[in-house]
Amino acid sequence: MAPARDRRTGFSRRRQYGLFLGYVLAIAGAVVGAVLLVASTFNPPLFSGLRMAAAGVTAPVSSMFAGIGSAAAEVPRFFNGWAFAHAENEALKRELARAKPLLMRARVIAYDNRRLRTLLAIRDRSAEPVVAARLVSSSASSGRRFAVLNAGRFNGVLPGMPVRASDGLVGRVTEAGPNAARVLLLSDADSIVPVRRTRDGLPAIAAGRADGTVDIRSVNATNVRFNAGDVFVTSGIGGLYAPGLPVAQVIAGGADTVVARTFAHPDSLDFALVERAFMPLPPPPSAPVAP
Repeated sequence: MAPARDRRTGFSRRRQYGLFLGYVLAIAGAVVGAVLLVASTFNPPLFSGLRMAAAGVTAPVSSMFAGIGSAAAEVPRFFNGWAFAHAENEALKRELARAKPLLMRARVIAYDNRRLRTLLAIRDRSAEPVVAARLVSSSASSGRRFAVLNAGRFNGVLPGMPVRASDGLVGRVTEAGPNAARVLLLSDADSIVPVRRTRDGLPAIAAGRADGTVDIRSVNATNVRFNAGDVFVTSGIGGLYAPGLPVAQVIAGGADTVVARTFAHPDSLDFALVERAFMPLPPPPSAPVAP
């Protein structure tokens, strides 16, 4: 049987009142929406006040429902913790038993380290940076890789000073003017930095490739294997760069010479730190005075 096409409410008062109430609510919603749209367009402060008033009214309700949801979520978590407490306790005991020998070894190593440092009279060098300057430009497409700092001799910047960022080593100052300095980047073909591998201390050389990356070359060894992800930091050899500064990470594994990506990217840097040389050269000896 085909459905009837007559959808009138008929003589049902209930359906008539429901339909009328639906129309009233729809018209009221449209009017309120139009008023809010006009207020947000022509009077933003009024609209902001209305919005915050509505938020103040709905915030307690939202907080109540959020509290109910959190309480409901805590119930299964409580039963799970109570049910598995014994197993977790046993696992923690086993982990503690395994960690005790490692803790004893670490204490012995720390004691030996302190004793050897005292015997060798080794002191940590934590020199204050000369200046924090902005990298105003850097060459990204030419064969040479340089950057320009907006600080120079007036700020204490001198040629030969290392430049680093929060991510790692940037390069060294080659020229310094009154209020600007030129920095030779790590990726330049003339840049050579002594480095070491973090996991085993293997010495190597980081040489620029003039394309934004560096070559990691083994030193005094052949058939040295480099793995992808190997991290290299400055070794401190030469006295210019302080040891431990992040330099580059190997892109793909290989032997003897591999390509690595520098940690500091000058094209995206904003500020850099200019520091003094880790071990500056001693002053030249004075000429003997003639009798």
